[in-house]
Amino acid sequence: MFTNATPLYGRRMRHRVESVLRNPRVQGAGDAFLALVLAATSVLGVLTSQPNWGRPVPLALALALLSTVPVAWRARFPLVAAAVVLAANGACIYAAAPQQAAFQPFVALVLVAYSVGSRAEGLRAVWVPPVLAVAAIPVFVAAIIHGQESGNAIPSFVWLMAAWVVGRLVRGWRRKNVTLERVNRELDEQRELQARTAVMVERGRIARELHDVVAHNVSMMVVQAGAATRVLDGEHAAVRSALEVIASTGRETVDEMRALLGMLRSDDGADGLTPQPGLADLDRLARGVREAGLPVTVRIEGEQRALPLALELSAFRIVQEALTNALKHAGPAHAEVTVRYQEGAVELEVADSGSGPAGVQGTGHGLVGMRERAAMFGGELQAAPSDGGGFVVRARLPLTSPAHAS
Repeated sequence: MFTNATPLYGRRMRHRVESVLRNPRVQGAGDAFLALVLAATSVLGVLTSQPNWGRPVPLALALALLSTVPVAWRARFPLVAAAVVLAANGACIYAAAPQQAAFQPFVALVLVAYSVGSRAEGLRAVWVPPVLAVAAIPVFVAAIIHGQESGNAIPSFVWLMAAWVVGRLVRGWRRKNVTLERVNRELDEQRELQARTAVMVERGRIARELHDVVAHNVSMMVVQAGAATRVLDGEHAAVRSALEVIASTGRETVDEMRALLGMLRSDDGADGLTPQPGLADLDRLARGVREAGLPVTVRIEGEQRALPLALELSAFRIVQEALTNALKHAGPAHAEVTVRYQEGAVELEVADSGSGPAGVQGTGHGLVGMRERAAMFGGELQAAPSDGGGFVVRARLPLTSPAHAS
């Protein structure tokens, strides 16, 4: 276990260290520290009258700062820093002649040469470095003329070119890493999308199986239990009570099953937690149908009151399915929804003035589904062309079932 965990821990630590080192703030702080060290040691050398800084002292101090401080912004402005440091190095060589020039400006020049290779972007990254390299040649020639050994000047020039080449290599490596990271992120997103798609497909398959098998069979059990209750005479009170309990439990099971199917078919699991619609939502339903192209009016008759949640949901779904069929098949028409609250039942009527056989072509969730919902509560549903043209769907849902008396 420890053998496998150690390389993984090492990779994670390496990635963390690399991300910290790539942080612009960390890099800026490191460059500022380098510039501070180079500038401090250079100023100290000037103040201690070291001969490789030249005279007068104010000029030596200015050259010491100009040749080292630009290191602080070499990452953000590499070309500007390189130009300033190169010019200051040439001035330092003239000021120190015939002595060997100070070492700190040359270190700064190597650092900015590396930054030019690793940070410069665009066309300037191609033509500016050769220009700076050509401009550096007179500096080293002047150093040789003023008494410095050629054995020191030529290797110094090679050092600068090598620093620039290393910078270019690091820049290419960095860009490859960025590309690989982007590709890895895209692959992770694709894998996540594929996983979510597979989950949604599986959830849809499960929902279909539950609807086609479980919900349908339980609905048939409820319908048969309700039919058996109506044909029993008064001598079988215990059997009648048991059948009513079966019907009540079945209705609740189907209602919960439909809520579960809604959650399974939803892309957002939170949608399944929203309240189920009821007759109070008919205005919102009618507004959506109007926007789809079918004018709808809603009329309420009788004293509106609260109904059992399962019955509210089934009544809403019946009206919704009838309006959907009218929208699909009625053609240019208008529809009217009437809800009648009676003493022991609630009646629904959806009539349209179209010429098409609305609702007749429904399958699964059409007329069969509406009749199934009505039968669950001991009700009935009729769907037929109206005398004046169009189509009308009427449903009556009784409230006398013991399961819904509360």
